[in-house]
Amino acid sequence: QVQLVESGGGLVQPGGSLRLSCAASGSIFSIDAMVWYRQAPGKERELVAGITRSGSTNYADSVKGRFAISRDNAKNAVYLQMNNLKPEDTDVYYCRMTINAFERWGQGTLVTVSS
Repeated sequence: QVQLVESGGGLVQPGGSLRLSCAASGSIFSIDAMVWYRQAPGKERELVAGITRSGSTNYADSVKGRFAISRDNAKNAVYLQMNNLKPEDTDVYYCRMTINAFERWGQGTLVTVSS
């Protein structure tokens, strides 16, 4: 069985930084796209950043220049470096991976940006 475990969320002041991690484990033969989403209560889930197997990336306009997505294929992991955080970045962040042609989701990690 494939599992995704996220870590790295927490409370940070505006202007601060956090690094989220998401690692997959289990019977893994291939991982294609890796994507970070975020969702606030009562709102739709929003795509934050994505990275393909070859390393091509895309970002939501709201995070361009502040967030950076990366992946380590040897560790089956994806990361999200978040800099210059703003209060509006407060959300639960989820990773999604396409593993063995199926989409898998992490459990979510809460990021709170507040002074």
